[in-house]
Amino acid sequence: MSLGQTKNLGNSEMALTAIGFGAWAIGGGDWQFAWGHQEDKESIEAILRALDAGINWIDTAAVYGLGHSEEVVGQALKQSSAKPYVFTKCSMTWGEDRKIVQTMKKIREEAEASLRRLGVDVIDLYQIHWPVPDNEIEEGWTTMAELQREGKVRYIGASNFSVAQMERALKIAPITSLQPPYSMLNRNVEAEILPFCAKHGIGVINYSPMQSGLLTGAMTKERVQQMPKDDFRRNAKQFQEPLLSRNLELASLLGEIGAPHGVSAGVVAIAWTLANPAITAAIVGGRSGKQVDGILPAASFRLSEPEMKKVADFLASHQ
Repeated sequence: MSLGQTKNLGNSEMALTAIGFGAWAIGGGDWQFAWGHQEDKESIEAILRALDAGINWIDTAAVYGLGHSEEVVGQALKQSSAKPYVFTKCSMTWGEDRKIVQTMKKIREEAEASLRRLGVDVIDLYQIHWPVPDNEIEEGWTTMAELQREGKVRYIGASNFSVAQMERALKIAPITSLQPPYSMLNRNVEAEILPFCAKHGIGVINYSPMQSGLLTGAMTKERVQQMPKDDFRRNAKQFQEPLLSRNLELASLLGEIGAPHGVSAGVVAIAWTLANPAITAAIVGGRSGKQVDGILPAASFRLSEPEMKKVADFLASHQ
């Protein structure tokens, strides 16, 4: 399968495939933002399937599974001959009580721990996960720039930053990329954030293009009700009524659009985000080899103007 054209990420020399492997769900259960239990064997199979197919970047974070996602990515990298770009994030720390604390005062030691868990000599893209607390942004970004100069990380990026927060960081050092949430159901970044990134040459890798599985075509009301207690989506607004019915109706429309092309609703949802010229590439999670196979067409599938209009008309009439 051709994975289509690559795009350079911001000011970097990294040419990314249109989709990257997102390692949030493979962090497993028993932590604050878990997706429920996950078998490591299936996670490793999913990563290897993605790399074998030609996906050339993986995005994880220290906090996913409280270090576990990075460890699983590290195990998969040892088993693969591929050399993907490895992206991770910092600023969400935890102690023995497994409670998450947001701080930018430990970024240096976080980087060392991530390098160790991932089993790599350098992190290709290191990102501040959340700009929290806001008053630590300058201190945090200064440390990020130091790590880059020292060669521990190749490029530095921000995640979930506002325009004002990016402006503050830019006074200290360039921003290679921003990682915001972006999907048909979450378009908050369209008005100011994406135009700012485009203007300043900041690459954008969006997360949750399928709204955490809602737009895959495989989600149902019954499945939502049966989610384990440690699946964060149980309490997410988009997974609850009255929005849930609308969102499943949208997923059904996406399935109709994808059917003539032999692709799923999820692939259509991802392609919709990639149609925005400010988006460099999309982060797509996969919990098994089968799930990865289902989303691989998103690397090259693109929507026609009439298909984009069908989505726009639905969204306009179901606000």
